Amino acid sequence: MRSLIKRARIVDPASEKDFLGDLYFSEGKLTAIGEDLFHMAAQADEIFDANGLIAAPGLVDMHVHLRDPGFTQKEDVFTGCRAAAGGVTSLLAMPNTRPAMDTPETVRYLLEKSEGADAHVYTAACITKNLEGTELTELEALREAGAIAFSDDGRPVVDTRCLLEALKRAPELGMTVTAHCEDLYLAAGGLMNEGILSQKLGIPGIPSAAEDCGTAREIAAAASVGAPVHICHVSTKGSVALIRDAKRRGVKVTAETCPHYLLLTEESLAKQDADYRMNPPLRTEADRQALLEGLKDGTIDAISTDHAPHTPEEKADFGKAPNGSIGMETSLAASLTALDGILTLSQIVEKMSWNPAKILGIPAGTLKLGADADVVLFDPTLEWVVNENALHGKSRNTPFKGMHLKGKVIATFLQGRKVFDARRQ
Repeated sequence: MRSLIKRARIVDPASEKDFLGDLYFSEGKLTAIGEDLFHMAAQADEIFDANGLIAAPGLVDMHVHLRDPGFTQKEDVFTGCRAAAGGVTSLLAMPNTRPAMDTPETVRYLLEKSEGADAHVYTAACITKNLEGTELTELEALREAGAIAFSDDGRPVVDTRCLLEALKRAPELGMTVTAHCEDLYLAAGGLMNEGILSQKLGIPGIPSAAEDCGTAREIAAAASVGAPVHICHVSTKGSVALIRDAKRRGVKVTAETCPHYLLLTEESLAKQDADYRMNPPLRTEADRQALLEGLKDGTIDAISTDHAPHTPEEKADFGKAPNGSIGMETSLAASLTALDGILTLSQIVEKMSWNPAKILGIPAGTLKLGADADVVLFDPTLEWVVNENALHGKSRNTPFKGMHLKGKVIATFLQGRKVFDARRQ
């Protein structure tokens, strides 16, 4: 398939490009970029008029729960990759599946199944067997099977000796360690942020210290062996300060936060709707402002979603519902809305595409010549209301339901194949 995208504003932080022009791709690769490629129109099978739209590298979501294998009533590889409707073309699947992603066979199952999906699927494998936090998996075998990262996401690695060993060995294997930072004892039984509102509602809370203590441990562990570590889903001002200080000291730490922490606070829990329950929980306005500042000054490198689908039945009971919310399809719009006037458009794309690709070491996040033609076209000014029943995945547990967001994906291309086109919906 040969396609010509005409008259777009091309934004590519990897090559520091931001200009009005055209993109041409063939055989799945970007083969021409310029201010006017009209002379190539006769060669194209399709011409896409992108006047008024942004053309950017497809988003790289480095924190996704596909629920496959074991929980496919919530999501599976193919329904999860319909996040192309939100501009996601590459994603990192988390390993808390059933069985857990702790054997080469399970890793190969996921990667083989994902062939032909509407996004590039990468996976993290477990650091410890069955995510129990006490016994290391066969790290080399998991890498040979195709995993690109190690994580026990959903839980911290309980035994710090296991964490240290994984941190030391991962760089030798060309792998990334992504860390869920939480003190399980402090967080036990909590359903929302611990504070005045949780006390008023009579709901058990999770203190900020639960995350901050976990973040401090991961930073100290990485610093002690001189190894890199990536901190997942940062939600507190304390963790932002810890990461900022660690970077100043030369610790090899990177971090991500999520759109729901940038737009929402614990006040959303007043309605006691479990779609607003996630872990870590929505925090205070002071925490939200600290996250915005952390993105602005480079303390926080990436924006991911922690996409965590659950069925409506599971989410029906506020007190018993599992934690988690979906987010891939809304991530770009929510980020554009939250960061309007705080980051430039190029900086937002960098946090959602190029930086995650660099952290994971994958060939994505760029519109350089010869790169895969993974492209998202979006209108940054188009306002829309999130209708959870119109989203493309299996689950509906979005915390943005009913919200007015600014920025809408119009089309997404994966290796030159159009995998989403809003004009045909």
